[in-house]
Amino acid sequence: MTKAELVELMAKEAELTKADATRALDAFVGSITSSLKKGTKVTLVGFGTFESRKRKARTGRNPQTGEAVKIAARNVVSFKAGSKLKEAVN
Repeated sequence: MTKAELVELMAKEAELTKADATRALDAFVGSITSSLKKGTKVTLVGFGTFESRKRKARTGRNPQTGEAVKIAARNVVSFKAGSKLKEAVN
């Protein structure tokens, strides 16, 4: 599903204009992004939890040359599905 399709579905389900649905979706995504940047976990009960985790620096290999390459430490986003989402998908 693309963002445009999601906006259309949100507008239909919530009886909003597409412009209002777009602003709502952008605000939702922006809020989650800013919380994760601060290191705050975002939990939506029944849906799931978004969390920013620190990945350690490590050594990898270039598959073409076999040469060792240093991979820097970085923050990654993880998502753990909630129980209601898991049940809905199964």
